Amino acid sequence: MSHHHAILVLGAGELGMAVLRNLVRHPDLDAGMSVAVLLRPSTINSSDPVKRKDVAALRALGVKLIPGDLATQSVAALADVFSSFDTVISCTGFAGGRDTQRKITRAVLDAGVKRYVPWQFGVDYDVIGRGSAQDLFDEQLDVRDLLRSQQQTQWIIVSTGMFTSFLFEPSFGVVDLAGNVVHALGSWDNAVTVTTAEDIGALTSAIVLAEPAIVNQVVRVAGDTVTYRQLADTVDTLLGVNLHRTEWSVPELKRQLAEDPHDAIRKYRVVFAEGRGVSWDKQQTFNAQRGIAVCGLEDWVRENLQPGHGVSG
Repeated sequence: MSHHHAILVLGAGELGMAVLRNLVRHPDLDAGMSVAVLLRPSTINSSDPVKRKDVAALRALGVKLIPGDLATQSVAALADVFSSFDTVISCTGFAGGRDTQRKITRAVLDAGVKRYVPWQFGVDYDVIGRGSAQDLFDEQLDVRDLLRSQQQTQWIIVSTGMFTSFLFEPSFGVVDLAGNVVHALGSWDNAVTVTTAEDIGALTSAIVLAEPAIVNQVVRVAGDTVTYRQLADTVDTLLGVNLHRTEWSVPELKRQLAEDPHDAIRKYRVVFAEGRGVSWDKQQTFNAQRGIAVCGLEDWVRENLQPGHGVSG
């Protein structure tokens, strides 16, 4: 008997949709398994064209739509919803605000869900530790503590590094094509692990459906691991440009954060500049060991950026 025949995904944003698409199309998803997604009732019944298109796409995939609201429902009410499922995968991100991840985890544990994949798609919070510049990360460690302190619910944490596209997000300021500059966080030799949302969806599906089952582990994946120097060289070479290079030292980034201590982007920059828990050897990852092809940095640049700076649509 399958140990994961009813799967619930929380959220249908960029990552949630990628996980759902890959789950329903995965060759190891047998006829006895079902895939569902938790959506706000207002989303399911929305007249907004974008939301209607997403809902229609989910229905076309055969995904069951479960009404629920992570923000407004109590732990007990969410546990009641979760109790119908064997596996819960949280793809909600930090958008839900503080305490959302702890709340979801408590509801999963109270529901007696057999297996949980929490929202930990990012850096290795164990290595970074408590008290980092990005205070949201402490909640991620609270979630790990909750899961490790019990035996009833199995868990899998998928560490992915940064979303590849975020390296090129203008607000993050690492690769600023409009300003013709690339900033190194901490040092040019610092490395960062990146994975695309689509690959995270595919790899998470493979991890969840793996036989024998992966249980109570932190599983690392990677689309690529590159230094900021390699990043700058790759962009210069593939786009035929010569980006101005500026290093942002840890003291400089901490100074910038002190000027605006509530700026989330500045918090992230300090953590990545400090260089702990933000990169790992690609050869030691789940995808490398299983021989699963992923989108590397060069692939992403070729697919998404045009020579002469343009970002393709």
